[in-house]
This record gives sequence, C-alpha cells and structure tokens, in this order.
Amino acid sequence: MTPYASRGVHGQTVEALARRILGGRIPEGATLDLVALQSELDVSLTALRESLKVLAAKGMVDARQKRGTFVRARADWNLLDADVLRWQFEGGSAGEADQALLRNLSEVRSIIEPAAVRLAAERRTDADLTALEDALAAMGHPGPDPAHAIDADLAFHRALLAATHNELLERMEMVLESGLAHRDRIVHSSPHSEDPIPAHRAVLDAVRAQDPVAAEAAMRALLEQAGRDLDRVGTTDEAEGPTDEAEGPTAQ
Repeated sequence: MTPYASRGVHGQTVEALARRILGGRIPEGATLDLVALQSELDVSLTALRESLKVLAAKGMVDARQKRGTFVRARADWNLLDADVLRWQFEGGSAGEADQALLRNLSEVRSIIEPAAVRLAAERRTDADLTALEDALAAMGHPGPDPAHAIDADLAFHRALLAATHNELLERMEMVLESGLAHRDRIVHSSPHSEDPIPAHRAVLDAVRAQDPVAAEAAMRALLEQAGRDLDRVGTTDEAEGPTDEAEGPTAQ
C-alpha cells in the first residue's frame, strides 16, 4: 500500500496528524485547534479538513457541534486498518507499546496462517505454486538491499493467502503486511536469527504435496521460529546495546 506521505500535500497532512495522534502528542479526547494546526502544518483549511475526513473514516477523530473536532478513544480506532497499523509500526508507538503490538500480531498470525495454509494445500493451483517458488527463490538471494529480502518474505506469505482462494482471507494481507514488514526489519538487522529458508521450504513442500496436515504443522513450526528470532533479538539488544551495523537472514 502506498503511504499517504507520497500522495502530495493532502497525504502528508494525513500522515502528520495520524502520527501525532498515535504517538500521543495529540491525546485521546483532545479537541483540535484547526487554526493552529493549519498554520503549523502550512496547509489550507480545506486540505486540513479533507485530511481529517480520512482519519474520521478510520475512527480516529470525530466532530460535534459546540465541541469541534476531537480525538476519539483508542477503543474506537480501526486498528485493523492497514494504514493505522503501518502508522503505529513506523513511529506511532515505541518500546513496550511496540513490543505489545508485535505480540498481538504474532497471536493473530498463529490463528490465521495455520488455518489458511490448510486451505492453500487443498486449493493451490500451479500458478500459486509458481508464486510461492518465486518468492522462496528471492528469499534465498536477498542481495545487498535488506528491503529486497523483506519484500520476498511478504510475497511468500501473500502468495499463501492468495492460494486459499478465499477473498476474505486474501484481504488479511492488509492486516498482516505492515506488522510483518516491521518485525522483518527488526529481525533482519540481527545476526542472531535462524535461517528462514528451510522453514519456508517445508511449508511450500507440504502445499505442493496437497497435504493440509503437514502444511499446518510446517506453518506452526515456522511461526515458532519467528517467535524465537524476535525474542532472541530483544534479549541480545538488552545485553549488548545497539550496534551500528548488523546483517542476518530475513525473518519469518
């Protein structure tokens, strides 16, 4: 999904407001001073109002007579919205809040992906297998740019969801993608991660063999490895502190 920041002044305004809300700089329940924001962000009032409509559609803000535009309670936010997830992972939260969000993502993946891969094993087509094989091959040749390895991992999991041939499950990529990319960046920056290729290959082999039981078991093993990698990164960071340069295999 294309970030709003690349969509001109309107998109940049949406991103700026969203990050302030998610980061707590504009807290829940706060009434927005539109005139001050217009001046601070150097945008027209029309552009500001249009940007707020985007956030209103995501449940983050609302407007009432005599109260004006205000930030809604977090319980009202559409946390499954792909943009809201991306904003949180890209700077809306940090530290313990960030780790909590990653744990939530891991739990969601443990519910969705093992069940999805069973369907993929039963329903996959030759085209689905080709997409999975291409993604796995790209994971094995990450090149000098870490973003390439992250994209390959995302492509593999996206292809698995597509292989279910269930439109609603396919749309789950929008929920998983932002969080998966974020944890990939964390794990990929560490030299302490396990090689992800064998675990992904086991999933592909089971899907190719149309064995749903083996496919589910392979996916659970992959997710367990993903959890170990993330735990290992956290433990190592606490023990060693930040490093300037680190390279390692991509995440799961």
